[in-house]
Amino acid sequence: MHYADYKTILSQQNGMNLYRGCTHGCIYCDSRSVCYQMNHDFEDIEVKRNAPLILESQLCHKRKPCMIGTGAMCDSYIPLEDELQITRQCLLLIEKYGFGLAIQTKSARILRDIDIMKRINAKTKCVVQITLTTYDEGLCRKIEPNVSTTLERFQVLKTMQEAKIPTVVWVSPILPFINDTEENLHGLLDYCIEAKVVGVLCFGFGVTMRLGNREHFYAKLDQQFSGLKQKYVQQFGNAYICNSPNNNLLMDIFKSKCQRYGILYKTEDIFAYLRKFESKEQQTKLFY
Repeated sequence: MHYADYKTILSQQNGMNLYRGCTHGCIYCDSRSVCYQMNHDFEDIEVKRNAPLILESQLCHKRKPCMIGTGAMCDSYIPLEDELQITRQCLLLIEKYGFGLAIQTKSARILRDIDIMKRINAKTKCVVQITLTTYDEGLCRKIEPNVSTTLERFQVLKTMQEAKIPTVVWVSPILPFINDTEENLHGLLDYCIEAKVVGVLCFGFGVTMRLGNREHFYAKLDQQFSGLKQKYVQQFGNAYICNSPNNNLLMDIFKSKCQRYGILYKTEDIFAYLRKFESKEQQTKLFY
């Protein structure tokens, strides 16, 4: 771990990442890509010094409240968060100033902050986004070794459902020749149906690979999936988008099942939902 100084926290799209790097160990992680210009080891987490102070200043200068997103490039609940509690401090500020929250994670650590999320959701909207990749718990431990298992993440979804906090699931990535099966997709979607998620994001059934994350991914394939690296090289070469040969079949299943159970599945619809700020306090006042 090391600290770094930043002048801003929020992007133009009102997203923020409080850490740079990760220790979850997911073998496919796009954030390892060279294009993100991380000048330190990926597991040597960079902590944004005084992030809560900078966030408070930026929130105070907003003309009107909006949804604040976090967790896209770096999980907000890496193990360091237990000690530093930077995510929790920032959530308290989001609540204090009346902003909404769209937060993404793979970690059950998020349950620590459910008290703040309930309060945000009572005033506006708090959406918890959980990534699910494989229904198989053993396979999960191979491709996402240091993070909550799929079952644990499903239990987070259920807990959020009970707390009336809306959820969105990212089914991504689906790794060709590893978890690109009908059985896996049905298992993940059944979790989503049971947890009554608002939407499921899927950008196609495959994985993206760029300089940096491709080399790491291939090294992990050599360690855990004998001979599979050669199959990837033959199938995809240096392609950025590596779609599963089962992509069309899986996409048909995905769309059909989401439609049947009233789950949002079009990316534009889900992102519009995540970005839409809602004031429940104003709605409540209409009845008085």
